[in-house]
Amino acid sequence: MPAPFPPANKRLGQHFLIDQNIVRKIIAAAELAPDDTVLEIGPGRGILTDALSRAARRVVAIEIDAELCALLQVRQTDWKNVEVICADALIHPFETLPAGVVVANLPYYISTPLLFKVLEQRRRFPRLVLMLQNEVADRLVAKAGDADYGVLSVMMQYAADVRKAFKVSANCFRPRPDVGSAVVVVRPRPEAMLPPHEEPAFTALVKAAFAHRRKTLVNSLRDEGYKAPIVTEAVAAMKLVPTVRAETLTIEQFMELTGQLARRNVF
Repeated sequence: MPAPFPPANKRLGQHFLIDQNIVRKIIAAAELAPDDTVLEIGPGRGILTDALSRAARRVVAIEIDAELCALLQVRQTDWKNVEVICADALIHPFETLPAGVVVANLPYYISTPLLFKVLEQRRRFPRLVLMLQNEVADRLVAKAGDADYGVLSVMMQYAADVRKAFKVSANCFRPRPDVGSAVVVVRPRPEAMLPPHEEPAFTALVKAAFAHRRKTLVNSLRDEGYKAPIVTEAVAAMKLVPTVRAETLTIEQFMELTGQLARRNVF
């Protein structure tokens, strides 16, 4: 008999998926072809790994938990096309991994930094199917004017097309988490929407714009070191009202504002 799995590690935020119907829905959302390579982040006890091994040509699974990793490696005798890497996905060099579809049930505490790490290599990962805390998923897909719209919404939608595929009840995990989850499908844009040299300015502008949500865009940027008269001039050039707030600007307007400020030598 195979060794029993260790209990969930609270420090690592482990909640193991137990619902095979959700596994089937994740596999369907991933739209895998028989010759695809899959990068699975956080395989846990392997319920999704097993299904991925039957749907794709190759699966590379990264697991940080040493005990789980050892047990998953034992199961590799059954999974001829699965490679298990014992490593922390947040610091493992992704450029050493094969390109392919990313499928992951992400612990809540690493979801945002890991998303951005994968998107740095977006040309190598054409599709991401991710299980996230429902609140995070809502932020990823929020549009201008929504209560959940913020830095994460703008930066993710700048880099990719993001779709919320379906919700997942907390009852589908053991131990049961306190919050619900959702699966999102992320399709990174093959080409950047701005020239590479403008992206740092865009990123800094978006973060500064949302730094003081209760304030107007001009005042929030002023408090983050931007010169208010220049920002006011740029906002007027875009035909926006002086009291406009960051949460009402679309991604395209943030891009236009970056250009307006660049022409005024702000960056």
